[in-house]
Amino acid sequence: MKRRYLFIVLIVSFIIELFLSFNFIKTNESYTNDPVKINELVKNIENNNKPNTDFEYTLFDSNENIIYQTNNNLSKNLVDAYKNRDTIIDVNINNIPHKLVISNKLNKIINNNRKKYITLIILISIIQLITFIIYYIVLYIYTIRPFKKMKKFASRVSSGNLDIPLTMDRNNNFGAFTEAFDVMRSEIKKARSDEKKAIEAKKELVAKLSHDIKSPIASIKSSSELGLEISKEETTKKQFKSINQKSDQINTLITNLFNSTLDEMEELNINPINLKSSIIKDLISNSDYLNKTKKYTIEDCNIFADRLRLQQVFDNIYINSYKYANTDMEVKSYIKDEFLVISIKDYGDSIKKEEIPLLTEKFKRGSNVKDKDGVGLGLYISKELMKKMNGELDLDYDNGFTVIIKLRII
Repeated sequence: MKRRYLFIVLIVSFIIELFLSFNFIKTNESYTNDPVKINELVKNIENNNKPNTDFEYTLFDSNENIIYQTNNNLSKNLVDAYKNRDTIIDVNINNIPHKLVISNKLNKIINNNRKKYITLIILISIIQLITFIIYYIVLYIYTIRPFKKMKKFASRVSSGNLDIPLTMDRNNNFGAFTEAFDVMRSEIKKARSDEKKAIEAKKELVAKLSHDIKSPIASIKSSSELGLEISKEETTKKQFKSINQKSDQINTLITNLFNSTLDEMEELNINPINLKSSIIKDLISNSDYLNKTKKYTIEDCNIFADRLRLQQVFDNIYINSYKYANTDMEVKSYIKDEFLVISIKDYGDSIKKEEIPLLTEKFKRGSNVKDKDGVGLGLYISKELMKKMNGELDLDYDNGFTVIIKLRII
C-alpha cells in the first residue's frame, strides 16, 4: 500500500467522524413544542372545552394539586417540571389561576440519544482502530523494517563482514540512505584491501631490507673475527669481541623483522626464563662499549627475563645516553618487594619534568633534543619489552636523567 493511500484513509475516517458527531449534535438538540398548537390547547382549557391534541400535559390548580393528567408518567409537581425542562404556562379557568405543564418528552429524547451516542462511540472506535492498524502496517513496511535491515547491515559491517551488499529500495523512507550506506561499505572494503596491500608491501620491504642488511653484517662479523685473531693488544681484542657480539645480536634482531614490525610489538618472540642476576653486568658491558659507566655492583638473585630482549633494553638506554647526554653514567641496584631494581643515570642537559611521562610513548621525544637525529622509539620499545617479561620501566629526573628497570625476582 502506498503512503498516499494511508493519507486518504485518514482523511475519510476524519470526515466520517465529523459527520457522525454533527448528526449526534443535531439529534441531541432540545425538543421544542409547536407554539400555535400550544395556544390552541390553552384556549380550549380556559373555555372548558375538551382539547383534541397530541400533547401530553398536566393541569395543576393554584395549590399545585393535579386536576388532570394525560399520562401517569408525567411530572407530579412543578419542581419535577422544571427538572424535566417541561413547558409551564399560566392559564385562567373561570378566573382562577392554574398551571399547565406540557411535557417536552426529555426522558424519551435522552434514552434515544444515549443509544445513538453509544453507537457513535463504537463506530468511531472501530474506524480509529482500523486506521491505526493500517498506519502501523504502512509504518512497519516503509520505516521500521528498512531501519531493522540497516541495523543488521551496520552490525555486519562493524564485525568486519563487508561482502554482503545492502539491497537498495528507493520506495521506503531510507531509500537514499541505503544507497549511501552501501557506498560506504564498498569504500571501507576498498580501504581495507588497500591497507592489507600496504601491510603486505611493508612486510615484503622489511624482508628485503633484512636480507640486504645480513650481508654487510656477515662481512662485519668476519672482519671482527679476523681482527680478534690477529690483534695482540688486549684493548683492541675487547673492541673486536664487542663488535662480534653486536653482530650476532643484530643478526638475531634482523631475523625477527621477518615476522614483526615496530607497530606490532606483540608479535615479537619473547621467552623469559630463570636467569642469574650476574648476567646483567655482561649485558651492561656489551651495551657500554664507550666505557662510560662507573664501578657498580649487582644484587645476587634469580630474575625472570629474556636475555636477548634484556640486552636490547640496555642497548636502547645506552644509545640514548650516548646520543643525547654523552656523560659518565652511574648504575645502582637494589631489591624492592618482588623486583630487582636497576637504575641507570646520566648527567645530560635538563629535561622538563612534565615531559618525563611522555618519553616512553611511541614517537615522543624531549623538547631539548629536537636538533638531534632520532624518532623516539627506543624507550617505547624498551618499556614494551619489560612488560612482556613481567617487569617495569620508569623514568625520573633528579640532577640527571634516570632510567629505572624493574626485573621480577623468582
